[in-house]
Amino acid sequence: MDRLSILGLLLALVAILGGQLLEGGTLSALYNGPALLIVVVGTLAAVMIQTPWHQFIRSFKMLKWVFVPLQFDIDERIKAIARWSHISRSDGFLPLENELEIESDPIIQECLMLLVDGSESEHIQETIETKVYFQRDEYGHSAKVFEAMGGYSPTLGILGAVLGLIQSMQYLNEPDMLGGGIATAFVATIYGVGLANLLYLPIHYKLRNVVFQQALYYEMVLEGTLLVNRGENPNNITRRLEAYKVLYAK
Repeated sequence: MDRLSILGLLLALVAILGGQLLEGGTLSALYNGPALLIVVVGTLAAVMIQTPWHQFIRSFKMLKWVFVPLQFDIDERIKAIARWSHISRSDGFLPLENELEIESDPIIQECLMLLVDGSESEHIQETIETKVYFQRDEYGHSAKVFEAMGGYSPTLGILGAVLGLIQSMQYLNEPDMLGGGIATAFVATIYGVGLANLLYLPIHYKLRNVVFQQALYYEMVLEGTLLVNRGENPNNITRRLEAYKVLYAK
């Protein structure tokens, strides 16, 4: 569980709601159904128009990574790669087939299969780099859905405010109702700007960071696989790969 993300979300709520109360306002004044409909549904509609279906669906599946990020056990992975090296140096690459049974990650399985097949280092590197590139690209585009939402949301907030002001113009001869109508209209702007800067854009950057960390993890696995393929000593492999640990320091 990413406690920093939870704390950030709570602080965002405290900042907005607490600021409203300190200004002497009421929390009920911040709720407006029509404004919420215009901003939230309008933003979703705009993003749906520009985004392929599979990327749109994947973006919301990735949302859980904000609070429960992917875990990369670097120490265990380094030990596993060193074990591959021990096996291959003593018995050849074929026994590495047994390692496939304990690996569930498709890219790591691909690394093992390439070793078992006796592939050349250049072929292994090209194959894995291509798979990692396309996976990073797909996940990156899905993360950008929230960046797009962060761009559209403020504009939809302004649209909601303008629509609210248009309705308020009906009360020009009733000053008491006019003031309330204008205040309600600007709630849409709060929704648009608030959601963009406190939710959509932070989610985008968090997901982008997870995608980067995942790609870096596979880069480490690829480097280890190439070292195994070249018959490098397990201790040397461990020392080389431990350099990646600094990037995942807790």
